[in-house]
Amino acid sequence: MVRPMRENKMMKTWSDGGSSLGLWMSTTESWTAELAGGTLTDELGIDYINIDMQHGLSDYRELFTMLQVTSDSNATVTVRVPWNDPGIIGRVLDAGAMGVIVPMVNTPEQARQVVSSCHFAPLGTRSHGPVRAKAVYGDDYVPNANANVACIPMIETAEAVANLDEILAVGGMDAVYVGPADLSLTLGLEPASDHPDDKSFNDALATIVEKTAAAGVVAGIHSTENLVQKRLDQGFRMVTVTSDIGAFTTGLKRAFTIARGGAGDQDDASMY
Repeated sequence: MVRPMRENKMMKTWSDGGSSLGLWMSTTESWTAELAGGTLTDELGIDYINIDMQHGLSDYRELFTMLQVTSDSNATVTVRVPWNDPGIIGRVLDAGAMGVIVPMVNTPEQARQVVSSCHFAPLGTRSHGPVRAKAVYGDDYVPNANANVACIPMIETAEAVANLDEILAVGGMDAVYVGPADLSLTLGLEPASDHPDDKSFNDALATIVEKTAAAGVVAGIHSTENLVQKRLDQGFRMVTVTSDIGAFTTGLKRAFTIARGGAGDQDDASMY
């Protein structure tokens, strides 16, 4: 009996017109990943968990373990790879990532490489060898992977925004993801999650939302809990609420502030 490939719940939410809220994992602690992907996902409604290999601490072996402990999660587990490299993109997909976020995609040529690396032929050049992915997600993983694994290039520089029409024209991407800190830097601003009074920053976000919507591509963004509703109202439909490091830091500060008689107001969690 053929086991059908498991549905990508995040992509199903998008196809139904909904939005997804996620958690960023920057540490290598598999227990934290298992906890977040289990009871906390069900309790809090976490739609996706992203394991960060770019600025996070995980190498491939640690990533593999974190994918194992989140295999049965109701959250869709994605990976941000270190760079736009076909080899590492293929490896994280073979290990069982249900989506790949690829940093610093600034040109249509770079976007074509991302799309090609994420898809099996005839849509791309991903090499066949889904050792773990097929074992975990279903016997018919290969014929269904192209439609069920999220391909997500990052649009996070002024150059990428200027080239966005050409990047989107490449096709084959399910979402784009904004890194606001790098976008800020390339606009001559301090790295931050938001610049509410800066026209260049806000115009860039508006452009990304408008053009992706017209192309049928989801706009995603790195955020903090206090910015989530603003980003949803702006039209972003993939919004990272916090990170494991940010949540730990915020919770620790709040606990000690309350313990010493303070009000315990929560600061924005770290954008990392």
